[in-house]
Amino acid sequence: MSTRYPFTAVVGMADLRLALLLNAVSPAVGGVLVRGEKGTAKSTAVRALADLLPEVPVVAGCRFSCDPAAPDERCPDGPHGTGPAGSRPARMVELPVGASEDRLVGALDIERALAEGVKAFEPGLLADAHRGILYVDEVNLLHDHLIDLLLDAAAMGASYVEREGVSVRHAARFLLVGTMNPEEGELRPQLLDRFGLTVEVAASREPEQRVEVVRRRLAFDDDPAAFAARWAHEEAQLRERIVAARALLPSVRLGDAALRQIAATCAEFEVDGMRADIVMARTATALAAWAGRTEVLSEDVRQAALLALPHRRRRNPFDAPGLDEDKLDETLEEFGGADGEDDPEPEGPDDGPEGPGGGPDGPGGVPPQDRGEQGPQEQSPPAGPEAAGGDEPGPVPEQRPTEQPAEQPSTAPGAQQAAVSAADPFRTRRLDVPGLGEGADGRRSRARTAHGRTTGSRRPRGTLGKLHLAATVHAAAPHQRARGRSGRGLVVRRDDLREAVREGREGNLVLFVVDASGSMAARKRMSAVKGAVLSLLLDAYQRRDKIGMITFRGKDAELALPPTSSVEAGATRLEQLPTGGRTPLSEGLLRAHEVLRVERMRDASRRPLVVVVTDGRATGGPEPLVRARRAARLLAAEGTASVVVNCEAGPVRLGLAAELARELQGMTVTLDELRADSVSALVHTVQGNRRAA
Repeated sequence: MSTRYPFTAVVGMADLRLALLLNAVSPAVGGVLVRGEKGTAKSTAVRALADLLPEVPVVAGCRFSCDPAAPDERCPDGPHGTGPAGSRPARMVELPVGASEDRLVGALDIERALAEGVKAFEPGLLADAHRGILYVDEVNLLHDHLIDLLLDAAAMGASYVEREGVSVRHAARFLLVGTMNPEEGELRPQLLDRFGLTVEVAASREPEQRVEVVRRRLAFDDDPAAFAARWAHEEAQLRERIVAARALLPSVRLGDAALRQIAATCAEFEVDGMRADIVMARTATALAAWAGRTEVLSEDVRQAALLALPHRRRRNPFDAPGLDEDKLDETLEEFGGADGEDDPEPEGPDDGPEGPGGGPDGPGGVPPQDRGEQGPQEQSPPAGPEAAGGDEPGPVPEQRPTEQPAEQPSTAPGAQQAAVSAADPFRTRRLDVPGLGEGADGRRSRARTAHGRTTGSRRPRGTLGKLHLAATVHAAAPHQRARGRSGRGLVVRRDDLREAVREGREGNLVLFVVDASGSMAARKRMSAVKGAVLSLLLDAYQRRDKIGMITFRGKDAELALPPTSSVEAGATRLEQLPTGGRTPLSEGLLRAHEVLRVERMRDASRRPLVVVVTDGRATGGPEPLVRARRAARLLAAEGTASVVVNCEAGPVRLGLAAELARELQGMTVTLDELRADSVSALVHTVQGNRRAA
């Protein structure tokens, strides 16, 4: 087994270390989600936690790690008698992003079923992780079907397998730890809420701290065993402290005053449901035990709120997680003190970062509860009125009544107007790519996928995928006598194997081509247009699409957002989008054609959907409309599915957007028809004039 980087050698990141240690003390807290930029040692810290956990007593020979003191009565390997008990180190099981459903929950042991005629269950990763840690790196990239299985297991504390004639239930209680880079996309709200705590991490901006990080990492890479040996004493101290805190935990008292503070805080910050209250209570109790106290104080409630609430306050994926600490302090002060437990002078073995083992970065790995020491984490939100640009919006509205934006683009084609805010987003109708694809799992267009309803079987193409057991047996059955079968086993040849053909939905590449020219701003439509694009971005997030954005104005088109899974980045680019100038429609379409050409080479299976947001006008250069139609026909010749969102308004309408849609062999919808509750949306399909492939 390779040597892990010691937990106590991790520099900085006090909140992350505290959250992990609290879960080690009380697994009922519910796990940790670690959000942060790449290269911040998220995975290193999580993997190091496993070596700090106490050994787990298990029933000897049980594949499902039953506790000898309270074995699972429904364990597939049971019933367990009074046989010998053993112990093993706590496991940290990693769930790969590309894992199959069978690997996660387990499945029928196909080899034994075919060779011996025995129906046996082969446990999966959920069984391995029982009473340990289940770690998912890049959890935001996990496929939806695996997320659903994780949600079920986390909610019930057990895994149920009902498939291929196998009916198995086994305990699956684990500490769920996930890491993610928000730039690559957000988590579904259901899974986000399952994480008890969340922590934001960022690389330190302090040169001395960065030097120490590099020094320790180089020393570890040169000789992992020697480096780990130098930190062995600190690791042992921290391990003993975790054991002591676990023993103290049942004695910790959570008084009525602390409970009122927890309930008032959750109500004040308008979090959904009651899980936040429960997680805060468990976290505050674990904090008191970690500090060596038997009483929960107001400071424990405050720290619990900072760890448990930020990710539960988001109302849509464009909201950044966070908590107003001034508001939190006011709430705690208002509802504290009735039980005589609001902030007496903290006492106990650990009054802060100078407890057993050293300082905030040092050997003990004891994180401070005072966020004031979080250098890089404090730098994220801008401070001061001038940092937020709060005084800038004032003068702008005062000047606008004297301006005439309707005439400005025509008299000054190159003029740029300030970015306008987007209108409120709305629920959009689903836009599909016609035909049957074979892309990554998602929720938009019909596709042959590894998961979904089984529609048939076929011979494997290369490596065998999901075995279609019935079809395989049916193919092998007529040849048993000729193959000299004897006994219960079925004689199967490779030619007999059949894999399941399944149909589900895929995620697509949704490429927005947005008209930001003066013709859009002149009629004060840009706010509505931005609201529509923001709504489509939200829809793309929910359907697990990749997105990209091209804007065109003035003389050229710009790739404002290269294809990515992060809709937050798209929303940011959209909010900052200025308007003004001519309308180089052809350049926007040609840039879309080039972007899609490159993306097809990177991922040929992900089908694109081009959404052109425009009024159809084209200006600048010779024959702008002719060039725009020629560019549209180029996209259509590639078989690219397209939708034109017609932004034309006013009593006189030229119908140019509809003509563009015909050249693209796509369909056109108005802003009103884009809404899911629009009556006209019920009769439109993305196919438009194109027939499904």
